[in-house]
Amino acid sequence: MERHGPALLRFCVARLGPDRGEDAFQETLIAALRHLDELRDPGAVAGWLFSIAQRKIVDAARSRSREPVAHGRPEDHADPWHDPEPGDGTIWSRVAGLPPKQREAIGLRYLADLSHADVARVAGTSEEAARRNVFEGLRRLRRDAAEDPDAP
Repeated sequence: MERHGPALLRFCVARLGPDRGEDAFQETLIAALRHLDELRDPGAVAGWLFSIAQRKIVDAARSRSREPVAHGRPEDHADPWHDPEPGDGTIWSRVAGLPPKQREAIGLRYLADLSHADVARVAGTSEEAARRNVFEGLRRLRRDAAEDPDAP
């Protein structure tokens, strides 16, 4: 918890927003404690924790999609990625505009500070695919920044 907790919390909050992100973080820790005896490799605890968090985030997004929605509020229909400071032109608001696989890979790699191998485990892909998604996302961000001289 001391070592991976802050990055895990940042990851959950970035994906779901402050309130729902903290709930997903707590649910992740509870699930991890319940299944601690199933951890085969203690050296892979970061990837294991973020895999649990990813499943909790998906569960939260699914449950939100089943909730009744008030008409006329487009933000209720938004993608579950939470922009920490919406509309301010920060790099994270640009990351939020990436395709889902690239956005997830960039978030896991730089927001959660996971290795490419851990990103692959969490995303359910190969390490090569995780590297490629990070690379393509960074390339797209650089291209967009070059086209916009006022970019952060």
